Order: sequence, then structure tokens, then C-alpha cells
Amino acid sequence: MRLQIAMDDGDTSHLLDVAEKIHDVIDIFEVGTPVIMLEGCRAVKAVKDAYPHMCVLADSKIMDGGALECLYLCRAGADIVTVLAVSDNATIAEVIETAHAYGREVLVDLMGVTDIPARSRELVELGADYIAVHTAFDVQKLGRTPLGDLRELVGAIDPARAAVAGGVKQETVADYAALNPGIVIAGAALYGAPDIRKAVISMKEALA
Repeated sequence: MRLQIAMDDGDTSHLLDVAEKIHDVIDIFEVGTPVIMLEGCRAVKAVKDAYPHMCVLADSKIMDGGALECLYLCRAGADIVTVLAVSDNATIAEVIETAHAYGREVLVDLMGVTDIPARSRELVELGADYIAVHTAFDVQKLGRTPLGDLRELVGAIDPARAAVAGGVKQETVADYAALNPGIVIAGAALYGAPDIRKAVISMKEALA
């Protein structure tokens, strides 16, 4: 299992400060959607240029113009790009084709999908590298977690392709680790910790 930090808060300078602390212990460093909305591909490029050995995911949540958006992100240095599963299959296929042409990978976000097993199997057929269940921040406020969705996902596809995001915390990460997904994604539980490096190491130990 790999640990991904979702950096949804701050600007490029802040992301670089965080990356300096954890680049050698984090498995995947996500440039979050809010940061991309604020600063675009520049944020992705800055992080990758500073730490070329670190796997950088651009949480672009592509839904249209798949090939072009993916192209820009790949050229900026993204190792993994994301596309929404509710997008048309043609869009998803273009993202996958473009990313793979650059030797990069694609994570498809199942947010908004109701039939997780059926859609996830379709996405595997399309060539998706990873498929993620994701409980939106706004939905988390209602008390929902992605644990039940993850059970459905790992029952439908190879768990190594599965990813989970949405409110994963130090005190709950063991529940997700028990289902053995390929990627566990945590945001505020890591970047909001008093000692980010210590929090990352602790969560990785829980996954191990």
C-alpha cells in the first residue's frame, strides 16, 4: 500500500515547504484541485522540478477536453492525473491514451457513481491504472466515510488498483488498511498535523 498526501490547502510556496519536509517518506504527493484552480499547471511543475524523484499526482478531476488537459499536466511533470468516472467514456479513454503515451498513469475518481462494482469494472476495461472511491468533503460533514464504498470496490477489481480518499485519519487508517487498497489518500490529517513528517511516518507504519 502507498500513502498519498492530498495537498488541497495553500499555494505553490506552501506545497514546496511541505514537500521539503516529506519528499523522502511520502509515496505520492498530490497537488490538490483547489491549488490547481488557484495556480494551474505551474504548481505541478514547481513541485516536480524541485523533487523529480517524488511521484506527483495532479488532482485535475478532468471531465472535458481530456486529451488536451492531460497533455498540459503531463508536460508540467504530473506522474498521475485524475479524471472523473462520471465523464463520458470517450473523455476517459482520451485521458488514458494521452497519459500512457507519456509514460504516466491515470486515477479515475468514482465520486458521484452509484454502481461502484459495474463502473469500476468498465474503467478497468478502458485501461485505468487506479480507481478511487472518494467521499466529498461536503458529504463528510454529514458523517459519511468511504469505508463501505471501498469494500465494494475491492470486491469488484484487483485491490492493488483501488484507492480511497475522504476523511482518512490516523485513528481510522487501520480500517482502510485491512482492505488492502493500493493507495490510501489522506489530506488534513497529514498536512494539518503539528508535525507533518511525523504524521506521515506514523500513517505509513499503520499501512505497513
